[in-house]
Parts: sequence; structure tokens; C-alpha cells
Amino acid sequence: MPPPTTIFERQSRLAQDLGAINLGQGFPDMARIGHGPAELLDAAARALTERSSQYPPMRGLPALRSAIVDYYEREQRLAVTTDEVVVTSGATEALAAVLLALVRPGDEVVLVQPLYDAYLPLVRRAGGVARLVDLTPPDWHLPIAALAEAITDKTAVLLLNTPNNPTGSAIGAADWAEIAELCVRHDVTLICDEVWEAMMFEGEHVSPMTIPALRDRTVKIGSAGKIFSLTGWKVGWAIAAPPLADAIAATHQFLTFTTATPLQWAVAEGLALPSEWHAEHRDIYRQARTFLAERLAAAGYAVMPGEATWFLIVDLAGSGIALGDEDFAHRLLVEAGVATIPVSAFYAERAQTGYVRFCFAKDETTLALAAERVADFRKKLLA
Repeated sequence: MPPPTTIFERQSRLAQDLGAINLGQGFPDMARIGHGPAELLDAAARALTERSSQYPPMRGLPALRSAIVDYYEREQRLAVTTDEVVVTSGATEALAAVLLALVRPGDEVVLVQPLYDAYLPLVRRAGGVARLVDLTPPDWHLPIAALAEAITDKTAVLLLNTPNNPTGSAIGAADWAEIAELCVRHDVTLICDEVWEAMMFEGEHVSPMTIPALRDRTVKIGSAGKIFSLTGWKVGWAIAAPPLADAIAATHQFLTFTTATPLQWAVAEGLALPSEWHAEHRDIYRQARTFLAERLAAAGYAVMPGEATWFLIVDLAGSGIALGDEDFAHRLLVEAGVATIPVSAFYAERAQTGYVRFCFAKDETTLALAAERVADFRKKLLA
């Protein structure tokens, strides 16, 4: 039996049917970005006419793999080599290739909730058994003690997401040191989904691959779609020590085999853009985040702190709203014309039901109208 349609698809489809403002699905719709950064679009257009559109090497164009290496050296002071890079058709395909390569039937995989909705189906597809650890509001900090308790002698993989979607929380160097001790002690491989690494608004992103004890037992997942606001391009990658990278490539070849050649050339050019370009691109989102957060707060909503991503979380109880997140999200969409995502959708069990996620990767005009509608909706609820 096929899996049910996700709430992300249901909310987006209903928003389209109702002509509502979609602050649910995480895609950018901003005038300052347009259809995407001009530098990337121009590079893709040139690649279509000036470069090959035939099959590239299975593990990715050499130019792109070199650009990925240079990007991480410059932006994160992380030294990797091209033979550690496998280019994939998006980060989700990277996750699928990694899990199929590393998980055998009966292996346990430790996951952290709230989690990206693809994690659990992919673990199960590989034959793995999920063990779930919960982040706890309001700071959504990773509970190391609970993580340690979840790891057993059957644990093969620990899958983490930093910065975390939907909470925006990030794992710092001190926590990575404790996680490293657990992974070494139990001989666990770490998969780290770092697709939001370029959207850190406070502090610096810390990749576990910068931790010596984790360097050769970590698979790092990245996404050009998130770095460049080009979610539909579906260009991602997995980075790992050569033995792990070889295993990942062996599964990747039977999933998508390779990724659109012109887009690989374009992403290679984009990754070579200077740090200042990336900082300015990130600042577009920082401004949008501040714009929406201030208006939601002014309307009486309790906006929770978050360090990263394109999302803000609102605490319903803290906002004086006595509704569960699913009821609130549905009524807000139908009655006020604004689509959001209930945070409980990011849980497989023991769901937190008092929080709603708003995407701020939209034009200020759109955000202002959405905030006005959301403010009026709260007044109606409290009347």
C-alpha cells in the first residue's frame, strides 16, 4: 500500500485551491531572488548551449566535485578531497543512497524528532529499525543523555540534522565532542543532514566532519537547492571518507545514476562565488525572518528563537491559543487564507502538538498580508 500524501502536499494543494498564501511549503518566492540568482541561471543557460548535456561521470562532474571541496575549505575550514564527494539528484537521494549503503535489515538507526519526513520511510525501506529521540521545547536542544540511552549494540547509524528543520536549532562543537565519544564507543556511523548549513543567521555552522574523532565515520549531506534558493534543481551531494563514499556511490548508481549535467556545471560556478556573495544572499533571508517575526510578535504570537533555516515556529499556548497545531493550521488556512505546517507532522510518535511552522522565504508584501490575516485570526479566536 503506498504511503499517504504528506501534510506538506495536502496543505499546498488546499492553499492553491483556495487561493491562500502558502507559508507552509519551504520554497522561496521573493522578488529579490526572482527565479533564482542570476549568476546561477546564466551559468545554467550557458551550460545548455556551450557544454555537454550527455551523461556526466556517475559520481559527478570533476569540476563540481572540485568546487564542493573548495567551497567547504573556504566557508567551513573543512578539508575534504574529490574522491570523498558523490554528487546526487538532491539531498533526499543522497540520504536514500547512504541509508541503503550503510543499513542492513535489523540494524538500528537512531533518529531525532522533529525530523524530515523522508527519514523514517527511507530507514524502513533499507530494513532498518528506528529508535527515536526527542528534542524538547523551548530551546529544542539535543539531549545527549537520551541519545546515549537510545544507542545499543544493534545501532549501526545515527542520523542527525543540523541546523534542524523545523526548529532552527543547531548542534555546537561541545555537543559534537560528546556525540563523537558515543559514536566511537559504539562504533556507530554518523549521517549528518546539513542542507541548511548556508542559512545560519546566528553563530557559525559546525560540521561534525571538523571533529577529528568523527572525520572518518561521518557522511555529510549537502544541497545546492538550499544554498542557492533553487529547490527544483535537485542537486545535492554526500561527502565521506573513501570507503564510505565508495559504498554510497555503489547504491547511487542504481538509484538515479547521475544528475542533470548543465545544472552540475552551474552549481560548480555558483560554489566558486566569493564568501561575500553568500553572505549577501543569506542576508535576504535574515531580513525576511526579522520582518515576519516582528509582525507575528506584534500580533500577540509567541515566536520561538531559531538560529537557522527558512522557518519560524510559533508557540500556540504561549500565544494564548487553546488549539492543537493541526486544528490551528487547518482553520488558519480555511478561515484566514494562510497555509502553515503543524510541527506534529515532523514526529512519528510522542508528537509535540502545540507548535506551528511558518516559512518566511517570501516577499515582504506577501509576508505583510499573511501577518495581517494571522493577526485577525488570533483576534477572532480570542474574541
